[in-house]
Amino acid sequence: AHPSPAMASNVTNKTDPRSMNSRVFIGNLNTLVVKKSDVEAIFSKYGKIVGCSVHKGFAFVQYVNERNARAAVAGEDGRMIAGQVL
Repeated sequence: AHPSPAMASNVTNKTDPRSMNSRVFIGNLNTLVVKKSDVEAIFSKYGKIVGCSVHKGFAFVQYVNERNARAAVAGEDGRMIAGQVL
């Protein structure tokens, strides 16, 4: 057996300003189809994800820094995933 790759934690609700600035809210997400692993796969190209939480219809991704978060917003805003525009 091989160890599985480290998954991002579910913690995306820290309230310190640095964490908040490096967090991305992903709205209008088809969470019936899109899973946490899908969100991580899409958003990991913008930087290291330290947290990811998926809720009904939306998700949060927590990056290491604000630059990653800004790049993710710029790159993914308006993208269509599973038939819904983010």
